[in-house]
Order: sequence, then structure tokens, then C-alpha cells
Amino acid sequence: MACINMVSIASTMQTQKLHSTTEKDSQPERISTYKPNIWKYDHLLSLTNQYSEAKYKIEAEKLKEEVGCMFSNTTSPVAQLQLIDGIDKLGLSAYFEVDTKETLENIILYMKTSSTSKDLYATALCFRLLREHGYHASQDMLKDLFDGKGKLPLDMKTSLELFEGSHLSIDGENLLNDIRLFSTKNLKNLSLDVDRLTSNPLAWRVRWYDVRKHIITAQNCNDTNPMLLKLAKLNFNIIQATHQKDLKDVIRWWRNVSIIENLEFTRERIVESFFFAVGIASEGEHGSMRKWLAKVIQLILIIDDVYDIYGTLADVQQFTVAIEKWDPEEVQRLPKSIQICFGALHDTMEDISVEIQRQKGGPSVLPHLKQVWVNFCKALLVEATWYHKGHIPTLEDYLHNGWTSSSGPLLSLHVILGLTNENLHLCKNCQEIIYYTSLIIRLCNDQGTSTVELERGDVASSIICYMHQENVSEDVAREHIESIILNSWEKTNYHFNRLSTSHRKIMKHVINEARMAHVMYLSGDGFGVQDGETQDQVLINLVQSII
Repeated sequence: MACINMVSIASTMQTQKLHSTTEKDSQPERISTYKPNIWKYDHLLSLTNQYSEAKYKIEAEKLKEEVGCMFSNTTSPVAQLQLIDGIDKLGLSAYFEVDTKETLENIILYMKTSSTSKDLYATALCFRLLREHGYHASQDMLKDLFDGKGKLPLDMKTSLELFEGSHLSIDGENLLNDIRLFSTKNLKNLSLDVDRLTSNPLAWRVRWYDVRKHIITAQNCNDTNPMLLKLAKLNFNIIQATHQKDLKDVIRWWRNVSIIENLEFTRERIVESFFFAVGIASEGEHGSMRKWLAKVIQLILIIDDVYDIYGTLADVQQFTVAIEKWDPEEVQRLPKSIQICFGALHDTMEDISVEIQRQKGGPSVLPHLKQVWVNFCKALLVEATWYHKGHIPTLEDYLHNGWTSSSGPLLSLHVILGLTNENLHLCKNCQEIIYYTSLIIRLCNDQGTSTVELERGDVASSIICYMHQENVSEDVAREHIESIILNSWEKTNYHFNRLSTSHRKIMKHVINEARMAHVMYLSGDGFGVQDGETQDQVLINLVQSII
């Protein structure tokens, strides 16, 4: 099976071995502080959306033809770049892939042959768009904007483009690193909300969850072609209607599973799980994968809470054995709640395996689904053992285990199985992308949840590990973790740029896992605390249509 390399990577990199122990737990009991679910499922199931009707897709196709004429009618290179940027930000890239490709290639040719002086803003915008669309763009394109002594353009548009483009850097591009630092300084001088901006650059955000904001901005500014804006609104509503249909299916599944009544210690976050899944793959055609991912994410939350909060060390050791053997008999002596967790995981993975085989063909993928769950649970067991022994690992040891406990490899396998039945073998570069995106997930999670987890008495996070290891303050530790996140993005960009076009189409969804980690944990614990920014995002993206 194509995915053997990917599912085995967690096993090969996780070398710590655990031995069963019957020692009495030495740490105090941890208590769940999670609030009950806020969503009214009956209300969500009752949502109706007129944009699911076929006539709206027909209307969108007609608008697409009208908007497509804008490419031929736009002759200025700067205007062409702005058109492509607008199409991307309004969520319409899939409609105009061919037009965008032809236009960017013409602009590349123009840049090679033109002897006219460069427009600084246009150059910065062109650099970002070329890299975003997979074209080679040397950092030397920007050397005229920066003389090595901190001299950067001070206008806001150019500084913003330089800042955003610098986050598409790969490891070793020192010029882009310098540009990132000095463009940040310029933006600060312009009194922008730099702290929010620098922690949330465009390259780290989920594009689909920015679309509505860009539509509203375009409406208010009145500087966007009316046909383009009309298509963007219609497309958003059509895709949202598809998401609502998928969400209803996931809610019905969750109700049928009927396990939360017996699991008072855990998080009921099926809506947030689906929100996360949409961020990974928002396109209308990926409905099956979205539903698989939403189910998996909710199960990840439950099982994580079993290891972190509910289970004794002996419980989670036995639970890990049961997962490894994939045998319900192995949990018969454990608390009823843990038996229910195992049953839900076992049955759901069996069902997903059957669905994947029916849709994609080929042999059963169940052995590979089981293996990534084994790797995940073993990583959670390492952390539980650290906690119960009162051990704070080094940051290196923590991350060696933590990239797997992040659930990144687990999610990535479901993404890949949901997108292709091709014999990939997942080349080494793909494995590296999974590793670095998983690191980002782990570290973003820690940045958003460490304070609450420390109060609750959970295992040490990367922040606590570094504070303990280096005897530094929390602020210093957080700054160090941020540097690792930045470096992991540079590594991810490097390996992504080396992939073939077909592999990029798959792995961009894996990278979206890391982007969703930024979304969920930018302002705290987006899973633990529902009635904050996450709730607002769910409402505007999944519930409320654009009028």
C-alpha cells in the first residue's frame, strides 16, 4: 500500500520504550475544567440553504465566463497581478487556474525582457504570488528593495507585501529573513497591529477562512469589479451550503455514536472538529474526507483526554495494548468510559476503512489506519508516564515524542487516503513535510493551551520544558518556541517547493493542518473554549450566508 512509508515514520523516529508498571500514581488527580458543549444540534440540523440548488451553480458558471474576460482586458502587469491576488483572496482560484497560469508566465517573460525601472510594490507582490503559485522566484528579486542596511520602502502596501512574501522563505534565505525583520519594523512605525500581524501572516492562515473578510472589505471599498464580487459571494454561499450538508451528516453520526453521556471528563467538540476539517480541505468535492477528518479529530480529543485527565497510568498502559492488538477484549477490565472510547474508535475506523476502499479501490487501508493510531497512543503514553513520574523532559526529548502526539501524522494519513489511490510511496520530502507540519501543530497547541494545562496539572508543554531546561522566564521560552515554529515553516516551504505538481495538490492539504493549528490556538485554546473567537468563526463561515 502506498502509505506504508508515512505510517511507519512515527515508529522509526519514536525510539523511547515504555515498560508496564504497577506503581501507584504519584501525581494528584487531574480534574477536567472543560465547559459543556454550546451548540444546539437541532438548530444546526434545521438549517436550510437555498444555495444548494443547481441553478446557483449554473449562475456561477455564467459569471465565471464574464469574469474570465478581465484577464484579456487587463494589460498592465501591476493590474494583472492585483487581479490574480484579488481572485485568490476571494476564494476563486479554482475557477481561473488556466488564466492565472498563463498570466503569471507572461509576467515572468515580461520581467526578463523589460528594461523599465521596477515598481517596488509590484515587484514585492509579484514575488509573493509567484511563490504562492509554485513558480521559482529568487529572493534576489527583492534585493533592490533592501540594501542590507535596513533601508526599506516605508509605504504600507509595499511593506505589507514584503512582510507577507518573507514568510514564504526557505531555510537559508538570509535576505528574506532580514526583510521580514525590517518590514515588521516599518509596519510598527505605521502604527499597525504588528503583534497580531506577525503572529498570523498570510502564509500561515487558512485561505478559505479569510474569504468572507475579503468579500466584506471589497464591498465596503467599492474598488472591486462588480461581477467578480458577485461571483465571490455566490461561490462562498454555494460552498457553505455543501459544508452545512456535511456538518449535518457528522452531527447525525455523533448522535448515533451516543458516547458523550458516559464521558463527563472530555470535550464534546464535534462542531469545532468539523470546522478544523473544513480548514484542511474546503473544496466542495472533498466532502467524504471532511467527514472522516471531523470524526477522527473528535476521537483524538476524547482519547487525548483519557490519557491526560481520566485514566490512571495502569489504565492508559492497558488501553495502549488494546489499541495495538485492536482487540476489544483487552479493555474489558478497564473503566466503562474507556471501554466506550475504544469501541467508538474501533467501529469508526472500521467504517472509514470500508468507505475508503469502496471509493478508492485497492486493498483495505485498515492496517495503516490502525498503525497511526498505535503510534499516536504510544506517544500519549510517553507523556502520561512523564506526568505520573513527575518528570520534565528536555525540549529535544519532548519534541521527539511531541510531533507524533500532535496527531499530525494521524491526520495526514487520512488526508492522503482521502485524496488519492495513487502508488505514492510518499517520498522522503513528503515525510519531511508531515514531520514539520506536525511540529507546528504541537507548538501552536502548546502556545495556546499551556497556561490552562499548567493550572490543571497536565504534563509539561514545550514552554515548560524549555523554561525548566534553560532556567528562563515564560516570555523567553515562548519567544524560543516561536523561532522553532518559524524555522519549521521554512523547512516546510523548502520541501514543498521540491515536490511535483501532483504531489503539491495533495500535500497542500497536509500543510493546511498546520495552518488550522494557528487558527485554533492563536488566541488561546480554540477547542477548550468554545464561546470565543472559534464560535464567531464557525458562525460566519459555516452558518451565516453572505447577503
